[in-house]
Amino acid sequence: MSHEIPHEMSGFDRDTSNSRTGRTDTGTSLALAPAPALRTPTGPVPADAPAWNPQRHSAMPSHRYRAAHQRVEVPVTTRAWPAARIERAPLWVPVDLRDGNQALAEPMDIPRKRRMFDLLVSMGFKEIEVAYPSASRTDFDFVRHLAGSGAVPDDVTVVVFTPARRELIERTFAAVDGLPRTVVHLYTATAPTWREVVLGRSRTEVRDLVRDAAAHMARLAAARPQADIRFQFSPEVFNLTEPDLVLEICNGLTELWDASPERPVTHNLPATVEVATPNVYADQIEYLHRHLERRDAVVLSVHPHNDRGTGVACAELAVLAGAQRVEGCLFGNGERTGNVDLVTLALNLHTQGVDPMIDFSDLATVRRTVEDCIRLPVHPRHPYAGALVHTAFSGTHQDAISKGLAHHARRAAELGVPESEAPWTVPYLPVDPADLGCSYEAVIRVNSQSGKGGIAHLLRLHHGLDLPQGLRPDFSGVVQRATDDSGQEATPKELWELFRGTYLAPGEEGPLTLDSWTATEPAPGEHRIRCTLGHAGRRADARQAEGTGNGPLAAFTAALAAAGHPAEILDYAEHALTSGPDSAAVAYVRCRIGGLTYWGAGQDTSVLTASLRAVLAAVNRAARDRGTGSGD
Repeated sequence: MSHEIPHEMSGFDRDTSNSRTGRTDTGTSLALAPAPALRTPTGPVPADAPAWNPQRHSAMPSHRYRAAHQRVEVPVTTRAWPAARIERAPLWVPVDLRDGNQALAEPMDIPRKRRMFDLLVSMGFKEIEVAYPSASRTDFDFVRHLAGSGAVPDDVTVVVFTPARRELIERTFAAVDGLPRTVVHLYTATAPTWREVVLGRSRTEVRDLVRDAAAHMARLAAARPQADIRFQFSPEVFNLTEPDLVLEICNGLTELWDASPERPVTHNLPATVEVATPNVYADQIEYLHRHLERRDAVVLSVHPHNDRGTGVACAELAVLAGAQRVEGCLFGNGERTGNVDLVTLALNLHTQGVDPMIDFSDLATVRRTVEDCIRLPVHPRHPYAGALVHTAFSGTHQDAISKGLAHHARRAAELGVPESEAPWTVPYLPVDPADLGCSYEAVIRVNSQSGKGGIAHLLRLHHGLDLPQGLRPDFSGVVQRATDDSGQEATPKELWELFRGTYLAPGEEGPLTLDSWTATEPAPGEHRIRCTLGHAGRRADARQAEGTGNGPLAAFTAALAAAGHPAEILDYAEHALTSGPDSAAVAYVRCRIGGLTYWGAGQDTSVLTASLRAVLAAVNRAARDRGTGSGD
């Protein structure tokens, strides 16, 4: 599927002022609203600061906050995770339908939930957290819908979420009645601030609360021997909880639930609120990984949030540290700054040669479906799914990408494999857009920041023009002036119109016109051109001209010189627009005229006609610019 990116530009703005850019035709800035008044730091430069860093102490009350190492003990271990490598995908568990749904101003109704569930199933997720059944009628009814509709495939396990309260656990079990495979996910906040401020309980009381709830879950499951029910526990805000308390609770539940390799329990260790750098979380996960009892009967899971903007790094380092399962949302939706982004995590593996075990081959459809369901947009610069993520506007980036795509095509041909199977090494594109169901149409787009390589790439891709190297900077200047004036993007169609108007039209429309011509070769190596040169709109001024030379173009420039229009050809190139005998040809020439140089182009099914028009275009461009100082 094409990666559709709308172009706003419908034409170049030639007005003397432009409301989008805030500029006049002289480049003078219009009056803008003043920037908000901020408290520019005026404190002293720290005494130990190097001379090259003049930053000053700010007035922000940073002293009110405590560093993570002052809030929770992180046991010192001999770290193994820095030397580890991720060689296989963890079990991905999307929580869009529960944790992500809780973060929406307008939670999903059952039809939207079902559409999201079906999407997740189709992508290949095998364990899906679907609801918090005791939280709302909609969540309860959705679980009942799944139980009665046959929507859950044989190899997919449904996860439901419950707090450690007996009546809510019982309602949760009522919701899952009839589902073929279920994980009941128990959670309780365990961190000191939450224990003291939210729960009003001591460490011992929280431990006993969890154990009582877990025992009740075990009794309810035992009363349904025909059901396949497993258990999961999350010590909420694990990353701020004392490690010995987490171990005590988790190891107690592993024993209580009689975990085995055939029926493992899941211990999910969430960074509910990020408070430290990702390496701290990795140390915490590795400590639990090493000290959990019945380790082969425990699925070690993580659930990073993104408060510090490092949720993806936390998850990746946690997997290096021993985590086997990762919870998150497809595009990172969630309370505050969101849950960890599963699309980014999984495709990060893809770019390292590791199968993510999830299908992202039509990522645009995934993005649109999620946006429709949660009614929030995916950021245009999302690492893989953003509307602009595969797009380069910068000239240097465009040139590198254009050369990289050409090199990739040549390498695939040399290897004798399709381009989709050849090793991917294109600059600035860590993933082949085609892997994600995107076309290359929007990889290079042109605005005032773009360069000659990108412009040439689009003309070649969309219009078959292979601009000579010398012509590219000349046309780039034309495009930049147009986009600077408009403040907008130039579409491939508009690039063609600019090229045609600048280089092709002067050879066809005048002021000097080539009304007729004949070419002969009186003797080997001697060519003669006889032509009628006219003036657009003035037929009475037409005159005959003749010239000879060692080739048709030399003869034509001699004829032009005889008519008072001298031009010296410095460069020449030509190519067919398409394959086949009836293809049109395009010719390009660079001429020295009056001490300046001008490019011209011509197009015709006859290569010679195209060449003559190209020379005439250069002559006419010089005539139009005479007296203006234009030209190279």
